[in-house]
Formats: sequence, structure tokens, C-alpha cells
Amino acid sequence: MNLESLARTAVLTQPVYEPGKPIEYVARELGVDPAGIVKLASNENPFGPSPRAVEAAKRALEQGQLYPDGGCFDLRQKLAEVYGLRPDQFIVGNGSNEILEFLGRVFLNPGDEVVMGAPAFVVYRLVTTLFEAKAVEVPLAGFRHDLAAMARAVTPRTKLVFVGSPNNPTGPANPEAEVLAFARALPEHVVLAYDEAYAEYQEKPVDLRPLIREGRAVICLRTFSKIYGLAALRVGFGYGTAEMVTLLNRVRQPFNVNAIAQAAAIAALDDRAFVEKCIQENRAGMAQMQAGLRRLGLECAPSDANFLLVKVGDGARWFEALQKRGVIVRPLKPYGLPEWLRITIGTREQNERVLRELAAPPA
Repeated sequence: MNLESLARTAVLTQPVYEPGKPIEYVARELGVDPAGIVKLASNENPFGPSPRAVEAAKRALEQGQLYPDGGCFDLRQKLAEVYGLRPDQFIVGNGSNEILEFLGRVFLNPGDEVVMGAPAFVVYRLVTTLFEAKAVEVPLAGFRHDLAAMARAVTPRTKLVFVGSPNNPTGPANPEAEVLAFARALPEHVVLAYDEAYAEYQEKPVDLRPLIREGRAVICLRTFSKIYGLAALRVGFGYGTAEMVTLLNRVRQPFNVNAIAQAAAIAALDDRAFVEKCIQENRAGMAQMQAGLRRLGLECAPSDANFLLVKVGDGARWFEALQKRGVIVRPLKPYGLPEWLRITIGTREQNERVLRELAAPPA
């Protein structure tokens, strides 16, 4: 039996997301100790998870025989306290990626249009094509979203607009006034999905809660994978109007977020000392990397996140060379940037290591 003949056409043509290689995989390939590998490919927190979150996760694991809270009640209560909204204005997902998929399930029909930047987080396009909608990709301007051009790309068929700010994989964020004006000018039939995965690294994150209080069709997305260091637990959240959250909950599976992740996320929100340390270390590491890259004569884009976009010439060749030397970075040919690498800001020692390796051209 040919199973592909039974599958939806959109599934057969769906691109597959390729994650960065784990440290252990590269260590096996090279035949070296994993401790000698530096992974700066996935924008993970180099300082590990929030210590409070780790302790909370351990306690939650002791009740591992029980199903998790299917509605994430305590986590939504904590988020409401932190963000000054009501608990019914939050939805929690198995990573913010799951909430991106909810948006497709709720709003996209075959033939609908979705406006997004190019390049931007690849999952926006993956969700769009999965639901047989059309991705309308608008080139960036100065490495950030060209919101004026994106507004011009909106048509009567547009259902969703994805804006990531700071933008992944390039780094810069759009100014708050520009984002607010863009959102307020969108027609009523368009939903704005505003991805804030790296917002905690900004000195002054954009605040779209005024739009939510105005009742606009906006959903903001955040994750515990970056500043809180909980990427392994896969927990993210979205916030918007209660009506928006109710719709998204209609397509959410029961128990979609495990109890260990919920407990860790609640504790992480209270671990302000850890978050502040990571912010300050990231700023110091960013300055260290930018200065080092200037000395090497390498161009990099401005960044408001925890990574840098670095122009090296032949990105694929540099990626292979660095990986053979035990440094994992992200090649960006799949994003239409074959001359560039995306490099996460690491610890001071990790940053020094990658700068040393970049000083030695590929063989």
C-alpha cells in the first residue's frame, strides 16, 4: 500500500524544519569529548536554566504519575500577575511554535494569504503552507521588517500577518511607534501575530497591550526557551483578547503542556535575579563579539536579541569548517542568506573561542 496516496497534498509538499545538530551528535562525528564542543547555533541560554525553575521542576517530577493541569491555571494566573492582564487572556503552548500552529488551524483556509518578512522565522511559512494558504513574503529593510511594504502587501485575502521583533534570523527590532501604527492600520479581517521570543533582551521591549485593550485582533507570542533557559521543556505562551484566546483554545489538545514545564515556568517568572544576570551578560557578550568581529574585518547586522548575523562569504564552507573544529553555528542558506552565519552570544569563554576560530580561514 502506498501511504502517500492517502495523505493530504499539502503534507507531501510540506518543507521539513531542520534543527541545529545537538552537541552529542557532533561529538560522535568528530570522535571528541562533548565537553569540548561549543554550540552557538540555536540561540539557547549559555548560562543554563533558571535555578528556581530547576528546583520547581524536580518537585513536580515527584508527582509524575498525575496528569498535568489541562488548563495551565496556575501558570496563567502568574502570567496575568506579571503582564497586568486577565488569566483568560493567556494561552499556553508546547513551545510558542504550537501556538503558531493554532493560528493556522483557527484562521487559515486554502487560498488565504499570510504576509510575513523575508527572511523571518521559518515556522511562519511552514504553518502557512501546511494549511494550504499562500505565503506573501516581503523583503526586510535594514535587517528588520519593512512594515510599510508589508502593509501594502495586505489584500482582501490576507488573514494573518506575522511580525517577529527582534527578527530571527537577522536580529534587529522595529520601533514601538512604528509597530503600533502598523497594527492600528491593519484591516479588521487581518490578525496580527507578533512574535516576542527575544523581547527580554531588548532594553525597552515593544508593548502591544494597548492594542489588546482596544480589542484589536492581535496575539503576542513569548517563550520560556530563551532568557529563562527552558528550551528542553518546550513551553511558550500567547496573550491577546479573551475572544482570541477562546478561539485558539478550541484547537488546543488537552494536556498539551506537561506538569514539569508548567512548574518550571511559574518559578522562572519569579527568578528576576537570574533574568537580570542573563540580560547583563548578553549585553557584555554582544559588545565583546561585535568588537572582535570588527577587528577581524567581518560585517555583522545590528542586534537586539541574543545572537548576531555575521557575513563570512561562503556560509556553508565556514559552517563545516567551524563544526569540524568543535564550534556549532547556524548556516543561513535556507533563509536566503548564503554568505551569512547566525551566531548565538555565549559565555565570555565561548565568545573568545568562536572569535579565535573565525580568525583562521577554512582549509
